[in-house]
Amino acid sequence: MPGLLRGAARVAVVAGTATAVSNRVSRRQSNRWAAQDAEQAPPEEEQEPEQAAPEPAKDPIEMLTQLGQLHSDGVLTDEEFAAEKAKILG
Repeated sequence: MPGLLRGAARVAVVAGTATAVSNRVSRRQSNRWAAQDAEQAPPEEEQEPEQAAPEPAKDPIEMLTQLGQLHSDGVLTDEEFAAEKAKILG
């Protein structure tokens, strides 16, 4: 029995050491790759800023329909309705 325990303990130590070494190597490689990527990437100043796509123009008929629905539901007053309608129609 003592030989069996000694063998199991040895296997556990070897497996634990192998795992620790493997993790350390993976971490080093990851850090190296990150450093290489940082060197190869253009500096922030040289990158073109991303422009947001312009919002597509909304259909004025649809907007007026929704506005009319809000007015008829009592959400908008007559003055608010007239002001928003004037904005939509230009």
